[in-house]
Amino acid sequence: MKVKEAMHKGVDWVSPDTPVTELAKLMREHDIGAIPIGENDRLIGMVTDRDIVCKELAQDGFDTSRATAREVMTPGIHCCREDDDLAKAVRHMETLQIRRLPVINKNKRMIGILSLGDVSQSAAGDLLSEWVKSVSEHHH
Repeated sequence: MKVKEAMHKGVDWVSPDTPVTELAKLMREHDIGAIPIGENDRLIGMVTDRDIVCKELAQDGFDTSRATAREVMTPGIHCCREDDDLAKAVRHMETLQIRRLPVINKNKRMIGILSLGDVSQSAAGDLLSEWVKSVSEHHH
């Protein structure tokens, strides 16, 4: 099975100057937990719902109403290719201990996101390690 068969399609990235409040609205509207951040036609980072909550609650003087994606994102992006083997992509996620991976095509354009939730729904059980299953179950 290939990555493209299990990924979410039509995920857009947003600019690093996007307000955090806007990111939160997008997450709620699309029922997603992460939004890729892109600048000059390149992926530069990812913001998860957890990034927003942790910064807001844990950082003194953090002003959510004025914060931008750049301030809360995790910089440095890992991705996989649409033609990668799904098992390989899952192992990559396990190694990095991440739950979502942007998917790029041959032209290095982002065309979707692979999340552990998608994988657990579309892949055969034996493909998934116990770690993936436990992480997925735990967050639903």
